[in-house]
Amino acid sequence: MFYKLLIVVFLAVCLHGTPSDGQKKKETLLSEKVSQMMEWTSKRAVIRLNGEKFRRLIRAPPRNYSVVIMFTALQAQRQCAVCKQADEEYQILANSWRYSSAFTNRIFFAMVDFDEGSDVFQMLNMNSAPTFINFPAKGKPKRADTYELQVRGFAAEQLARWVADRTDVHIRVIRPPSYAGPLMLGLLLAFIGSLAYLRRNNLEFLFNKNVWAFSALCFVLIMTSGQMWNHIRGPPYAHKNPNTGQVSYIHGSSQAQFVAETHIVLLFNAAVTLGMVLLHEAATSDLDVGKRKIMCMAGIGLVVLFFSWLLSVFRAKYHGYPYSFLFG
Repeated sequence: MFYKLLIVVFLAVCLHGTPSDGQKKKETLLSEKVSQMMEWTSKRAVIRLNGEKFRRLIRAPPRNYSVVIMFTALQAQRQCAVCKQADEEYQILANSWRYSSAFTNRIFFAMVDFDEGSDVFQMLNMNSAPTFINFPAKGKPKRADTYELQVRGFAAEQLARWVADRTDVHIRVIRPPSYAGPLMLGLLLAFIGSLAYLRRNNLEFLFNKNVWAFSALCFVLIMTSGQMWNHIRGPPYAHKNPNTGQVSYIHGSSQAQFVAETHIVLLFNAAVTLGMVLLHEAATSDLDVGKRKIMCMAGIGLVVLFFSWLLSVFRAKYHGYPYSFLFG
């Protein structure tokens, strides 16, 4: 009886001590991982990960920190211009967090380049770049943890809003000072001032209705083509399919657009406007009949051709739109 009691006590002590040892090992491993991440972050705001580091620090437990990872392809041979643009904005976001007074080890920013971690891309069945995924502190990433790049763009401010939504960590984006805008504005004002000074005795051009009409048309075309949306959202210039290499200049959704798309729409609208101006001049000018006929035919051709292209772009974005002209 005594031996049985001794065995029971021995087993109880062993069983009670096992979780404690396991818990200590777990805490030690977690502390080492956090220390490693903090050390790398102190050297570089965006931690570069390969396959081994990704499996050890992101996939393997334990982990009590979130990691936002940009999967990208920055090598020149990949020809991913969008990746470089997105990387610039991502670096701004990561540095804003690194140098913030609210910086903690709750969240880290990392990057996996295809040429350094192709096995990670295969592991996640990923075939496009750039892609942003948030790996939460607990559980696996959900659908909302993948950033909707095509819809929201890659501006640092948009990424910060998404990070706040997924991690409850609010980051105030601080951009490095840029003097390009004020410099261009200063040069423009200097040019206008110099022109006004040189023609100070003849300022009739300021009262020329054609000058003001042309300026107003340029402003309207710029605003209606979506340039302000680009400034706010920061979309990519175009999209290159990494599998086929095909470049798309028109976004397939009505909820987003590419920068190249706004340039195309601007060109089409300008051509339609030029056609309308030619038609007006053909009807009201004092030129001979032959030249007026040429202007009329050119105006009709521009309006018909480029308005048809505008409709085709509209149909490509708004699927199911029933109307078309010349081009299906």
